Amino acid sequence: MIGQIISHYAILEKLGEGGMGVVYKAHDTELDRDVALKFLSRHLVANESDKKRFIQEAKSAAVLNHPNICTIHGIEEASDPVTGESQTFIVMEYVDGKTLKDVQATLSHKQSLAIAEQIAKGLSAAHEHGVVHRDIKPENIMVRRDGIVVIMDFGLARLRGGSKFTQAGSTSGTAGYMAPEQVLGQDCDHRADIFIYFRSA
Repeated sequence: MIGQIISHYAILEKLGEGGMGVVYKAHDTELDRDVALKFLSRHLVANESDKKRFIQEAKSAAVLNHPNICTIHGIEEASDPVTGESQTFIVMEYVDGKTLKDVQATLSHKQSLAIAEQIAKGLSAAHEHGVVHRDIKPENIMVRRDGIVVIMDFGLARLRGGSKFTQAGSTSGTAGYMAPEQVLGQDCDHRADIFIYFRSA
C-alpha cells in the first residue's frame, strides 16, 4: 500500500498493526498535512460486527477534544486502487513520537510522573464524556518528541449508552491488563480504566 493514493491521501509508511487494523502515515494532499490512516484489517472487512466496532472506535474518540487524546478527523471509505475493493478507514492525527512501551525503560522518575499525570488527565476527560477506553497499556500511549502524551486506539472503547458489539460473557482487552469485570465478560465503567492504568504503570 505504501506509495499508493487512497482518496486524497498519499500513503508514506506503515506505523503499526493491531487486532482490528493497520495504521499508516499518510499525507493529506488537499490540506497539505501529515495524518495517520487506520484501515480495518482485510480479514475483518466482511464481518459486519467487526466493521461496526471499527466505526465505534471513531465515534468514541471523535466526541473527545483533549491534548492528551488522539484527534479523529473523520471516517472515510474509498476503493483500493489495486483490487478495487471498498475500504473503510479512520483519518486521525499523526503523532510524531514513540510508544510508552518503547521509552519507559529510559524514563527518569520525574518524566514518569509527568507522563502519568497526562494519561490521568486524558482518561478523566474521556470519562467525563462517558467514554471508557478498556485497553489502556504502554503500547496504546504515544509520547511525542515534545513530551506531550497522547492516548491512542479506542478500538475497545464504550460510549455511555452505546451499542455493545461483544457477546455477553465474552472478553475483549489485553490479557495481563484487564480489570476483573473485563476478564469475566461483564460491563465496564470508568473504574476499569483506572484499574488498568495502575496495573500498567
